[in-house]
Amino acid sequence: MMRGTSDPSGWRIWRNQDEIDDLVQLGAWANRTTWQDAVVKAEANPDGVAIWFDDGSELKYCEAEARRLAVSLAELGLCKGDVISANLPNWREMAIINLACCALGLVINPIPKDAGSRVLFTPGDMSNFDYPAMARRLTKRTPPLAWFVTVRPSEGDTVATSYSALVQRGDPGRFEAEQVDPSHIKLLMYTSGTTGVPKGVLHSHNTLRRSSANSAETRELGEGDITLMASPDTHITGYSSLEQAFNSPIKTALMSRWDKVEPIDFIERTGASLTVGATPFLRKLVGEAQSRGAGLPSLRQFVCGWAEVPPQLIASGHDVLENCRCLRVYGSTEVPLVTQEFQQVEHTQLAAETDRRIHNYYVRIVDAESRDVILGDEGENPARGPSMFLGYTDWEETAKAIDDDGYFHNDDLVRAGPPGSNLVSGRLKDLIIRGGENLSAKENEDVLHRHPIIHEAAVVAMPHLWLGEGVCAWLILHDNQTAPGVEELRRFVCEPGLAPKKAPENIQIVGDFPRTASGKIQKNILREKISENVTMPKEAMKC
Repeated sequence: MMRGTSDPSGWRIWRNQDEIDDLVQLGAWANRTTWQDAVVKAEANPDGVAIWFDDGSELKYCEAEARRLAVSLAELGLCKGDVISANLPNWREMAIINLACCALGLVINPIPKDAGSRVLFTPGDMSNFDYPAMARRLTKRTPPLAWFVTVRPSEGDTVATSYSALVQRGDPGRFEAEQVDPSHIKLLMYTSGTTGVPKGVLHSHNTLRRSSANSAETRELGEGDITLMASPDTHITGYSSLEQAFNSPIKTALMSRWDKVEPIDFIERTGASLTVGATPFLRKLVGEAQSRGAGLPSLRQFVCGWAEVPPQLIASGHDVLENCRCLRVYGSTEVPLVTQEFQQVEHTQLAAETDRRIHNYYVRIVDAESRDVILGDEGENPARGPSMFLGYTDWEETAKAIDDDGYFHNDDLVRAGPPGSNLVSGRLKDLIIRGGENLSAKENEDVLHRHPIIHEAAVVAMPHLWLGEGVCAWLILHDNQTAPGVEELRRFVCEPGLAPKKAPENIQIVGDFPRTASGKIQKNILREKISENVTMPKEAMKC
């Protein structure tokens, strides 16, 4: 059987047309675009609020701003399948940009890399980082990138194009939505693979909608439910919340940042009934709710994952939050939420100690030769299902990651738990999971090796009080060189465009690394050493 199908974006997707037709016919895919869903919602409830934002603004179902922006983007010459990059916080403008892309059949890319983007939306100066300067550098060295657009420019910024100008000049009377196939690519999101090299993950309207449906079905969610979301839209979880207000009955309360005070107030203001976030979010919420004596009665579920989740933290959540079940989940950008949570009271221990029950995925646990392991043994857990990604932008990487039976191999290690559950026990990937986001150690090392005084660098995860894991750089310097300071090294790493959150937070200088007989650095030993020696920060690093 011929594997793969061409897409208007120019990339090749994994499933062939027969498989796509089967998924639609069987009802696994709804075969509707997010824009089609938004139109239906607007006709039924034009003044209804789809998304609340933490700056006090709202996005209604009937939103002319998305049409205005779509008209302006079309007048720039953008066509179906073109890529738009939007490196923005969880702002109202990001939700509008996403809707406009859905209407035109454009591919949205939240983190600009080698995506072939034609337009890049960035904020003005923010968190002491000059995003417009980064955009100008990218424009010069990335030929397809023809325009960069500043959203909420800083005072005194002089830019060629601003978001507000694009919206103002778009005539909604000239708007016309494209005919878009829901099985075509609509999202390009970068993550890190086995080698730590960032890979472009491709999803469609159908795969993302199926992922939302999986969660709604297993958690018994529906009309009246509101998701509080603080995960960034550059993460598959945060991005999905831009969509769920339109492709599901669940609305969204979107936060641009998470501190220890604002989530409590935002939950009480919006009546949010559930939230999805990494371990640090749950730890902060429980701690602040306990100190304020806030039981948050509207909150029924806290779905937690993407970093180690201590069982005692789940138990603390149940003690502090009046009506809330705290639940562990597991998934990745390629296979969102392979497992769903145990909700029943009688499954409290399973919810705290296992990584959930499998829903709407086929999952195996296999050894290095792809043979099924016996119960209790550790193995990799390849998965396949209707919400699985379409492939990578690099077809060779796709072919390596998906086997002949259609299973995606994610290199995470698990053990089978009680019936219907599993436990993630480790990972083969050379990654740092910081606040639920995968950071590539190799990407960091590649930049550090350009520093004139660094002979060799090894980047590993270190413990971080709030974010789960932080970034530690072990360095061997050239002879007679003085060790750089942390801030100096952070500036060096960020200058070529690496995000500040990826920069080292700790430096260790050594004469040599522990190595195998073949000379390979034993990063497990470096991780153990920094885990023993690091002083835990009192509050999360600000970057």
